[in-house]
Amino acid sequence: MRRQRALWVSTSMSTRGGVATFVREMRETPIWAHWDIRHIATHRDGSVVTKLIAYLAAVFVYPYRLATHRPALVHIHLSSYGSFPRKYLFELIARATRTPVVLHVHGSDFSVFHDEAPRLVRAAIRDALAGAAVVVALGEPWAAALREITPRARIIVISNAIRPARPVEQDGGIPARVLFLGEVGERKGTFTLLEAWQRLLAASPGLDVRLVIAGDGEVDRARKMVAELGIGPSVEVTGWLAPERIPELLDGSQVLVLPSHREGQPMAILEAMARGLCVVTCPVGGIPDLIDDRCGLMVPPGEVEPLAEALGRAVRDTALRKRLGGAALQRVREEFDIDVVWRRFDGIYREIVR
Repeated sequence: MRRQRALWVSTSMSTRGGVATFVREMRETPIWAHWDIRHIATHRDGSVVTKLIAYLAAVFVYPYRLATHRPALVHIHLSSYGSFPRKYLFELIARATRTPVVLHVHGSDFSVFHDEAPRLVRAAIRDALAGAAVVVALGEPWAAALREITPRARIIVISNAIRPARPVEQDGGIPARVLFLGEVGERKGTFTLLEAWQRLLAASPGLDVRLVIAGDGEVDRARKMVAELGIGPSVEVTGWLAPERIPELLDGSQVLVLPSHREGQPMAILEAMARGLCVVTCPVGGIPDLIDDRCGLMVPPGEVEPLAEALGRAVRDTALRKRLGGAALQRVREEFDIDVVWRRFDGIYREIVR
């Protein structure tokens, strides 16, 4: 009997962001071979021309893959705004060929996107959710919001996942390195972080710490703010880094800080938890599904003083870092290990094609 096959549609695995990280991680699990998965990239980082060429190429390659690979199902990863119309076309093509669709919703603002969209776009969103064999939400709050949009949709919850790694060194004999990993800008709280960092240094002269800000976005604004605040000697703003450099950066850090104002279910937090870093973050979006005050330090979004205090605790208290980092790693092993998650997808696939 012919082995079952699947087709995955998402952004390129070399792009920035959590979706690409998740797909790369899943590619290394047995599900990729079990289902002979082929991947089609509908988006790439770069200029408008680069992005347009990538999408048009995917539009031509996709029907060819459906005809020649003959997948039992298509797994489409989509987000809000520009991502939705691009992926909706691919869902409609799959449905026209009677190929079941798994719709994997990653956008943290998807319900807001729906509510603010024009009437015809809202109708398309409802049709996309209802027309999929299964809709995957990253957490129960997201699932509830999607059910409000389309009660007829079959929605299940599967969190993002990561492979547990070797714990980082948290001994008190080394200076603590704090890492921000993500898009540099207001939504991720980068500028609140820089103000908090300046306050931390002012309150603790001579404190031997370093902050690394890695990510794309408003990099020039961040560098300018670092200079204006006079914190240049202890802060490095790297800009975007290639995906293969991220593990080394995480392995050399003790604290991850992500003081987001709005968020989905950030892979950066999971990557940090998987290495036993002490995570300082905000209870917004899907973050509480990943981490809480039993295994991280939670602060209100947009508030400088609580963030400065939490960072001070994290960099000064080695025992606290080790305890919270160890609890975070244990939580990954129990709830977010990718070896558990790929098996859940395998079970869903088998149910769909049965």
